[in-house]
Amino acid sequence: MVVACIISKQQVTGKTKNPLLIEIKTFKTLPDDLNHLKRWIEDHGCHDVAMESTGVYWCPIYDVLETMFDGNTTILVVNARHMHNIPGKKSDVKDAQWISQLLRAGLLKGSFIPDPTIRDLRDLTRYRKHITEDISTQKNRIEKFLQRKGFKISTFLTDVFGVSGRSLLSILVSAGKITPDDIRNELRGVAKQKTEDMLYALNGQLDLNSRLYLSRMLEMLDSLQIHLQTIEADIDSETSAFNPQIELLQTIPGIGATAAKAIIGEIGVDMSKFPTPTQFCSWAGLCPGENESAGKKKSTRINFGNTYIKSIMCECAWGMVRKKDSYLSKFYWKLRVRRGSQKAVVAVARKMLTVIYFMLKNNEAYSEDHYEEAKIKYEESRKRKLFAEANKLGFILTPANDNELVG
Repeated sequence: MVVACIISKQQVTGKTKNPLLIEIKTFKTLPDDLNHLKRWIEDHGCHDVAMESTGVYWCPIYDVLETMFDGNTTILVVNARHMHNIPGKKSDVKDAQWISQLLRAGLLKGSFIPDPTIRDLRDLTRYRKHITEDISTQKNRIEKFLQRKGFKISTFLTDVFGVSGRSLLSILVSAGKITPDDIRNELRGVAKQKTEDMLYALNGQLDLNSRLYLSRMLEMLDSLQIHLQTIEADIDSETSAFNPQIELLQTIPGIGATAAKAIIGEIGVDMSKFPTPTQFCSWAGLCPGENESAGKKKSTRINFGNTYIKSIMCECAWGMVRKKDSYLSKFYWKLRVRRGSQKAVVAVARKMLTVIYFMLKNNEAYSEDHYEEAKIKYEESRKRKLFAEANKLGFILTPANDNELVG
């Protein structure tokens, strides 16, 4: 069910003290009942609506109310943590009235809800992530079965499910064992150099039930991979309108086509929804937390945020730090010494998200030249600190060139 509250002004007559009219009504969350909720709000002429963001239960309500007054409606989906009521005095009816009062006072900030096109793309990109995880799980399940039966294919083959690995697995399913001739004929590329090792690694036999079981697992893996190709085709179709932005994002080292499409599916292309890059990074959950009391900082853990975009950016950050002679790579290795690799990667991910914010906002490609000014300012600051430390110790530093900073 959903409890709705409408607060409206009423004509003050006589000794009426409260000029506000409060109406509370309960609806079921079935489609017909949600349409009754929509008509009830329209009958009162209410163009401003706020609701709690509870899991995915707010989504059908939002989809129905989004079309009120031909789209001329302001709907805020608010984090429930931002409007907690007094403990011990809480009920659904009181919550509905409390949200209405906060909305009327202008004390609520809505969450980022992308356009329907981006929401459809987001569903596909998130589903693709789940299918990819299912494929990895299925591969691990097959590898575990092979290890249990004594077949050590992964010891000598980098990819058990590559061309050579799948050929050997097909023979294993059909015949129950792999002969030396099969190994010599089926190995491809660099794997041929490991023929003698593979002879020992595959010296085993499967009974009929084990062959049938392995066959079923391989069929499931093939069906998942075919399904993944279908989902990727759907994603390509949905992102055809955003190809310029996708190509723009791929100019950043560490971001490929798949990651770029997933990023667009999470954040969209309209950066005007976020007033500042700081608020954008905070929404993504990549800003350090702030918890200070009595002058002591207790915790700086990042907030929950959008877990999908957070994981995508951290994966891209690992790719970025492997690029030599880049500003963000040097920033990572410098910060890694003090804070550790995990926190340093999160910091790089936050900087990359800030870069994406300005790239999409200004429609410009990534360039290392933008960091040259920051490098110059850092060097000047470092020189001033060195001169100040030398003066404290009683030394006088002389610059090598006349145009450099003098202490």
